[in-house]
Amino acid sequence: MSGNAPPPPDQPQSFPPPPAPPGVPRPGELLERFLARLIDGVILGVTFGIVAGVISAVFNGYLYWFLTAVISSVGYLAYFTILESSRGATIGKQVLKLRVFGPDGTSLPTQEQALRRNIWTAFGIAGVVPIVGSLIGGLASLVAVIMIAVNISSDPVNRQGWHDRFAGGTRVVKIG
Repeated sequence: MSGNAPPPPDQPQSFPPPPAPPGVPRPGELLERFLARLIDGVILGVTFGIVAGVISAVFNGYLYWFLTAVISSVGYLAYFTILESSRGATIGKQVLKLRVFGPDGTSLPTQEQALRRNIWTAFGIAGVVPIVGSLIGGLASLVAVIMIAVNISSDPVNRQGWHDRFAGGTRVVKIG
C-alpha cells in the first residue's frame, strides 16, 4: 500500500475537512471571530470609557461603580443582541464579513437567540458587588471566552461554541 492512500471508510480521518467550494458559506474561524470581537470591544470600550468619565464627574464611590457596572453590562448585551438579531452582524463582524444565522441556517437569529448567545457579556454586572465584584465578573468572562474558544476549535465542521449551542444552534459564517 502506498502512503498516500486514504484510510478505509470505517476509520476516521485525522485531517480537517476540505474547504467549502467558492461561493458556499463556510463557518467563521476562531481568529476571524476573535478579531471581530476585538473590534467591537474597542468600539464599546471607547464608548463606555466616555460614559464612565461623565459618570465620574457627577458621582463617586460606590454609586460610580454601581452605575458603570450596570450601564456597561446592559450596553454590551444590548449592542450584540440588537445588531445580531436585526442585521446579523455587529460592526466587527461586518468588517470581517461574518454573519450570524439562526439555527435554521438561513434567517437571522431572533432577539431571544441573540440574547442567549451573548448573555456572557453581561457578567460585568457582578461589578455592583463591592470590592470583589469586578474580579468575579472579569474571571467569569475570561472563563466564558476560554470555553468558547476551546469549543470552536474542537468543532472543525460547524465551529460552534457553547454560546451558539445555548442559543439553539446559531451559526457564524463567512459571507465574503
